Amino acid sequence: MTVIAALLMLCCIAAMQLVVAAGLTRAEPVHWWTLICVTGLVVFYMLIRSGYSQRWEDPALTLFQMAYSITCAAAAYVIMGVARAAVLPILAVILFFGMFGLTPRQMLVVLFYGSAVFGLALAVVQWSPTYGGQPLALTAVYMIMTLVVLTSCTFLNLRVLAARKRKNELIQAVASERERAIRDELTGLHNRRFMLEMMHLEGARAQRSQQPLLIALMDLDHFKNINDTHGHAAGDLALCAFVRTVTEGMRATDFLARWGGEEFVLLMANTTVERGARLLERLRAAVQASPVELTTGASIRLTVSIGAAQLQLPQETPVGLLRRADAALYAAKAQGRNRVAWADDAAAGKAAISA
Repeated sequence: MTVIAALLMLCCIAAMQLVVAAGLTRAEPVHWWTLICVTGLVVFYMLIRSGYSQRWEDPALTLFQMAYSITCAAAAYVIMGVARAAVLPILAVILFFGMFGLTPRQMLVVLFYGSAVFGLALAVVQWSPTYGGQPLALTAVYMIMTLVVLTSCTFLNLRVLAARKRKNELIQAVASERERAIRDELTGLHNRRFMLEMMHLEGARAQRSQQPLLIALMDLDHFKNINDTHGHAAGDLALCAFVRTVTEGMRATDFLARWGGEEFVLLMANTTVERGARLLERLRAAVQASPVELTTGASIRLTVSIGAAQLQLPQETPVGLLRRADAALYAAKAQGRNRVAWADDAAAGKAAISA
């Protein structure tokens, strides 16, 4: 952005030199003006390029660059003589160039500063013995057009910022709605809908990379008895406690979601059966060893039944994987609960050996 601003300023300098070459104004003021403009460009470029400007709120120094450019444009208006009408388009370009990087308050500062600086330049042209001689009506026209350019750019800036704010609010609202749609309100975990998306995503990734993918269905044992005996508030507390225990014990790469009721799904990407079996057994033991203390003083001991399966490459889909894990979960319950069961004999054998 600084380079583009520099190119625009260089074009303005070239235009000033053409005015001098045409004999429309004196050369010496234009040369001094050119030196000052180039010096300012170099200073701004060095501040930004060196990273020194990073310590300020606006590293691009947009407000300062615009104030400097407006000052240079006002000075150009004074020294350009009969060609000074060319300054108004330059002023418009300066304002349009920086308007999207300023806050409404900063744009108002630019409006008042620009009006004051150009008002001073117009007064100099009108009454200075060196640069004077311009008809008062023409000075009034220039002042009116300057104010039109400044106020128009300020108005457009406010409209653009308002539209941007509405857009950001809409984006945040959509993101918030999506987050609510894919989150379980009680436990804070992702829900069944999002887990299905993750299963298809990780399934496709496993197919491409030929890396193992495991899934485990986890069901709290005798959860209905907790609700019937202690109430639904106690059941909610037990679910949250279970989630904390599992979350603390699983790896950062694992993904846990609430499947529904007291059922949860744990997705383990790039994980062998041996590693998965050790992890699931550790989680099962942690749940058993973490009683839930109720506000009434009572204590609830939780156990969990787990059915696990490994994705069979290359033909199996995530839906088929989940179906086999569900069958393994029923097997775990049929075998007495509070245990890990695997979906096929080979996996079960490996799990038993590793355990």
